[in-house]
Amino acid sequence: MLSDRYITASALSKKDLPWQVLWNRDKCTLCGQCTAVCPVNAIELGVFRKRILQTSLDTGSVPSSINSVFHGIRQRTDPAYSCVGCAMCNMVCPNDAIIPVKSDEADKLIFHINQGGQPRSRGGRRNVKGGILDQIKFIRISMLTDPALDAGRHEFELRTLLGRILPPEKNLEFYYENGWIPPVRDIYPLIIGGMSFGALSPNMWEGLQMGIAYLNEELSMPVRICTGEGGCPPRLLRSRFIKYVILQIASGYFGWDEIIHSIPHMKEDPCAIEIKYGQGAKPGDGGLLMWHKVNKLIAAIRGVPAGVSLPSPPTHQTQYSIEESVAKMIQSMCMAWGFRVPVYPKISGTSTALAVLNNLTRNPYAGGLAIDGEDGGTGAAYNVSMNHMGHPIASNVRDCYLTLTKTGMQNEIPIFAAGGIGKSGNLAANASALIMLGASGVQAGKYIMQAAAGCVGSESDRCNICNIGRCPKGITSQDPRLYRRLDVEDVAQRVVDVFLSFDTELKKIVAPLGRSTSLPIGMSDALDK
Repeated sequence: MLSDRYITASALSKKDLPWQVLWNRDKCTLCGQCTAVCPVNAIELGVFRKRILQTSLDTGSVPSSINSVFHGIRQRTDPAYSCVGCAMCNMVCPNDAIIPVKSDEADKLIFHINQGGQPRSRGGRRNVKGGILDQIKFIRISMLTDPALDAGRHEFELRTLLGRILPPEKNLEFYYENGWIPPVRDIYPLIIGGMSFGALSPNMWEGLQMGIAYLNEELSMPVRICTGEGGCPPRLLRSRFIKYVILQIASGYFGWDEIIHSIPHMKEDPCAIEIKYGQGAKPGDGGLLMWHKVNKLIAAIRGVPAGVSLPSPPTHQTQYSIEESVAKMIQSMCMAWGFRVPVYPKISGTSTALAVLNNLTRNPYAGGLAIDGEDGGTGAAYNVSMNHMGHPIASNVRDCYLTLTKTGMQNEIPIFAAGGIGKSGNLAANASALIMLGASGVQAGKYIMQAAAGCVGSESDRCNICNIGRCPKGITSQDPRLYRRLDVEDVAQRVVDVFLSFDTELKKIVAPLGRSTSLPIGMSDALDK
């Protein structure tokens, strides 16, 4: 019988955990690969004692028992080491002797994960199934289209514009008054969203950059990638491939000393500058790179000591309001690159997005607006922020687009949408829906990680440990033992495959609308539920 010291107020059984590890003793050879590869040390080698009762056919004999001892795999029930369901143990097991399974009960771990007074923080996205975007259908189908637009023969190219797009008469007037014209970029409507060099592993980041370079250089697809907060490696800043990159500056200004010093040595201008004011996973909070990921290389790029957590302030400390931000931050970034590079802000999807947009319409330096909806992912966020804060991106984009149409500026300020796009695997359908609601393009991050590198995280709360640097696939880790699992060239090849597939599906949706030369931005009459 167990003594009282084994059962405490917070003691949990395997039944109480969201993931239970099933182990088959007969198949297991105790090779130890599963315990070695587990990112959270949820399983361990254990010593088991089994009592065997022996009886005899003799009526006068007394039954006896013997105890046998054997070794096996034991799941830990301590909340700090609870299984995350990544199934890496199953992937490496040579005998298929172990696998995690989702519990059929309500997750009781949520009541015990906050030990030490700290609420739970995780990576990934909100654990809410489905979404508004997946319910949208495309109903406007033209029965008399040009043969070149037939669903099987998409000979046209889809492009969008990034930057302040003034009408010809305003362009001339603006040039005579200011001596320059707002820069505009012709880009692909799907952008890889901001994931920093510190948040992603070196192999993952290099693979993404190689894939983007191949798409541009070999396939003539003007795909762009955003760096996220934290700067980027100096060799990229001084290469010609920087023109395929959107540099992000956030409230922590990490890595921007290196970027500013590199401006005189840049062979090309970056595609654009994105100023991050908010993100969809945690509206009102700044970014956070936990100390697990701040190695010597990341610390050198960001100009900070190694091994310390790097939180960004909730707001830019040098600005008091959005009006001051447009006047100071956006204008100063324009001046730094000689007014040759579009500059735009990124905000989290909230009811205040309209106020930000209204201020941007009055300033010619603003080159667009990026909105990150409530399903946006991040490296580290509290559960309460991810699951209970934010605004659905679909309605937020539509409100902003209708506001622009009332002033006749719907073709002047591009809106880029992000947050949960491709959450259920429907990347092209979600992107098309947002474009028809008013977005000029979309940004996707986690979908790219799942498709290009095999991220095992999901909205059923599987894995989602991006924030602690123990990614079992090596995607979001700075540990060489983990990120060496990623082959850089394989990641690059998968990035190319993802964009080619997306391009085919996007054309399949757009072609029946009869739009061969432009995206169906704002065509909400083509949508239904």
